[in-house]
Amino acid sequence: MIEAAGTAFASIVVLGAGFAFGGFCYHKFYKWHVLRKMRKAFEPGDPALVLAAMGKQIPDKEVSTSQEEKEKSDNENHWIRRDEQDKIDKIINGTEKGHYHLLIGEKGTGKTSMLLDAMQKIDGEGIAMFDAHADPEIFRIRLGKALNFEYHEDYIGSYFSERGPRESSALLDIERAFNKLDKVALDRRIKVGRPIVLIINSMHLLKPDADGMNLLELLQQRAELWAASNLITVVFNSDDYWVYERLKQLATRMEVTTVGDLPKDKALNAIRMYRSKYFFEVPDEPLLSQVYERIGGRLTFLNKVAKSTDMLKTCDDIFAVEKQWFLNQCGLLGMEMDDDVMDQQKYASAAMVLAQALVDQEANSEGPIYDPEHGHDLPSLPLHKARQVMTRADFIRDYDHINVFTITSSAMVRADSVPMQRAFREICAEPGFREYLDATLQRINDIESLGRTRELVAKDLVLGGKYVISQEKGGFGKVIQLVMPPEEDDDEDKDEGKGGKNDS
Repeated sequence: MIEAAGTAFASIVVLGAGFAFGGFCYHKFYKWHVLRKMRKAFEPGDPALVLAAMGKQIPDKEVSTSQEEKEKSDNENHWIRRDEQDKIDKIINGTEKGHYHLLIGEKGTGKTSMLLDAMQKIDGEGIAMFDAHADPEIFRIRLGKALNFEYHEDYIGSYFSERGPRESSALLDIERAFNKLDKVALDRRIKVGRPIVLIINSMHLLKPDADGMNLLELLQQRAELWAASNLITVVFNSDDYWVYERLKQLATRMEVTTVGDLPKDKALNAIRMYRSKYFFEVPDEPLLSQVYERIGGRLTFLNKVAKSTDMLKTCDDIFAVEKQWFLNQCGLLGMEMDDDVMDQQKYASAAMVLAQALVDQEANSEGPIYDPEHGHDLPSLPLHKARQVMTRADFIRDYDHINVFTITSSAMVRADSVPMQRAFREICAEPGFREYLDATLQRINDIESLGRTRELVAKDLVLGGKYVISQEKGGFGKVIQLVMPPEEDDDEDKDEGKGGKNDS
């Protein structure tokens, strides 16, 4: 019995020690494997570059082997170079460090294109890029894909009964991923000598609610810490002003780069070069001036116009789309509107009032709105003045989000683009527009007045009864007293048993 017990005990000890040693080795191996996979995410080549190359039809390196073909591909797809490109190149290649950056500008000004061009020059080495999302869970998944991090979901310990590490919130998972990224960045700085670059696109898609603000605060805290230690350079890319407004509250090492429309000379040179190379024509200067006068220097508009066979018609199509978009979002209903749509009409009428203010400022401006040499100078209002004009402070953020108005980094409100300003001008110049806008505002005031009014109906006064309304001293309310004339005894006898009129 003693021999059997000793044998069993020895077997249990050996098996337990073997399992413990095996589990310890697996745990160490798994932690090493997680860091190894995350290091591979910063090796040359990036999925964002592959997708961009497919969208722009850039030949792959294995297919395009000659330097001449590569230069030809770059010239075909990167035909407009902005002045901010040099600064972006320094940020991406690690020359510019010690800060985190916010790129802010209207949709279609070329912010993401500049980032992709800078990444392509170094083949995406040391860079991770992904798009933000309003749902923190989707944000967590996209971050994990960019960093090649599984959030311990492939850990074998999750097969046992103990609570797994995934049973937590998305913010805790993101914090866990950043803890691993710290180790990878520290090891990389020792070996390579330059920081990792983490690019987060579309920051304006985060919701300005509690979850979105907590996520934005977490990202900014990490960006501040990494900028101070030169470990990681974070680049935020946003179309809306509210992201800058939120980050500015806690920012100490943030640099803001505003990306706007191209100036007139660069826009015309870009169209001239593109038409000459691919359409074998030299556009006339008056034609190019008309194109710029109609659409301005927005990069996305210039791209459409340059590839079109009829440039002026494409300019008119862009203007029609912008005008229709504004009317669809902020159209007025006039005096005949129903009270159920009052909230939407408050939103629409405030936008129309602001558009009218910008048009009036343009008409009353002393200087030229359009300079033949320098280009457009769109009218603008300070943000606090725009809120005073609308008499609302909460709508301007939504207007910026739907690309009707824009708020610059200097807190100036103007039309989102040159075609949108043209739409404002044409809508406000329609016959009877001001009267229609005043009628809509009057209808909104009437509906609100009815909502604040309470109607008291008094009826069934008989036998000479009357109401006496009096004001109490020192009070704000009124006392209503019902006075009934005295009735005859016969009437009281008649009403006995069934309640007299005086009782009511």
